[in-house]
Amino acid sequence: MVRVVRATQVEIDTAVQALRNGELVAFPTETVYGLGANAQNPAAVAKIFEVKGRPPSHPLIVHLDSPRFLHRWVREVPQVATRLAEAFWPGPLTMVLPRAGNVHDVITGGQDTIAIRVPAHPMAQQLLTAFGGGIAAPSANRFGRLSPTRAEHVREELGEAVRVLLDGGECQVGLESTIVCFEGESVRLLRPGGVTAAQIRALVGELFSGPAGAAPRVPGSGPTHYAPTTPMTIVPAGEIDAQADAASVGARRVAVLAQRLPLRAHKYATWINAGRRPESYGRDLYNNLRTLDKAGCAHILVQAVPDLEAWDAIRDRLVKAATAVAGADDGTGTRAVLP
Repeated sequence: MVRVVRATQVEIDTAVQALRNGELVAFPTETVYGLGANAQNPAAVAKIFEVKGRPPSHPLIVHLDSPRFLHRWVREVPQVATRLAEAFWPGPLTMVLPRAGNVHDVITGGQDTIAIRVPAHPMAQQLLTAFGGGIAAPSANRFGRLSPTRAEHVREELGEAVRVLLDGGECQVGLESTIVCFEGESVRLLRPGGVTAAQIRALVGELFSGPAGAAPRVPGSGPTHYAPTTPMTIVPAGEIDAQADAASVGARRVAVLAQRLPLRAHKYATWINAGRRPESYGRDLYNNLRTLDKAGCAHILVQAVPDLEAWDAIRDRLVKAATAVAGADDGTGTRAVLP
């Protein structure tokens, strides 16, 4: 797909006016497409939750065109956060910081923190600079479903609910941003993403991982998310062919997302070889899952990805997707990945 990096002035002016009128605008970032509203307009931000079906307790990320506007949203910035901003902004890193007094609860989910990101996509930068303020924006999809990495994904998911859709081509990272929070000058990784743990560790030294007792709620932190509608199971790498055969007994159609071609022909399998490079696998992940979700199959089988740090963000998304759509409720309100 051709990458469109800049919008016309008419498109930007239309999007800016929509934001100022309290309407929603979908726009590309390097991670996924965002569903944006004027972050200083609580009524407009509330529309995001309505359109997505998103619980109000889930905080949003505020997007800025530059760190120079942090003081409008954040009351204090640790030195280590400044170092991260200098290294990774603009880019796929979200930082959770103490919120300023003027920030509305609708953005933060009632917490005393706010999530901030400076996206790198040129079209997102165009929009943010022209708008001259913060844009609150989660992914432009129904809550819990596959994130959109192309403009057509947004149209499929949200239709006429979005006043303006800026088409910036395919997202180049394809997975949601890395999220970190701070405990003094210590850094905690809350969601893996396009900036890897190794990159952060190289800059800050020790890096804590996973939520702690005092860690804030952040987007995508629930046990289920990023899911297709077709039941999905993660299977060991060496068993993908055998599992495809077993799942297609009785002429049932099965979809497969693997890192290689099949070892033999599978008559009833729709098979995607996503390759062995984490960068391209992650970029194409949601589009590949959407393709398999539309294939009319009874089940999606996903070959387990390597247990390496470079695959952490991909593994996180796959596990949450499988948990969301696989298995039956055990009576406790939880679902487990099928063996």
